[in-house]
Amino acid sequence: MIVTKRNSLRLAAVAALGALLLGTAGTAMAAAPAAPAATTPVASAPVAVSAGITAKPSVTSVQAWQLFRVTGTTTGLQAGSTVTLQQKQHGTWVTLPASVHTTRNGSYSLGVKLGIKGLNELRIVSGNTASPVFTVTVR
Repeated sequence: MIVTKRNSLRLAAVAALGALLLGTAGTAMAAAPAAPAATTPVASAPVAVSAGITAKPSVTSVQAWQLFRVTGTTTGLQAGSTVTLQQKQHGTWVTLPASVHTTRNGSYSLGVKLGIKGLNELRIVSGNTASPVFTVTVR
């Protein structure tokens, strides 16, 4: 009978100790920050930088065949890219024989002479990238 009581006391002590440890462990686990979910590394593609061109004429009005400059900068294009002047003629963009390579920092300066009198709509292009349209009046 003593053996039975001893076993009962042992069992009660182990149960009490287990409950105490389980309660403490539960509290510690609840207080611990959640482990980050396992993620599969994804190869990130390079972020495509949108290409752009700015263009500013040195004058807004010139005499026919008078030299003026168009300056600007490019973004998202390789250094040394060719930029070319286009003129709108009868609703179509026509490439003129005026082009230059960009510098290391993406800037350019282009000398231009126009002969078509009146308001000329112009833009600078490189590949599929074009500047906003600007105008120069030829008198």
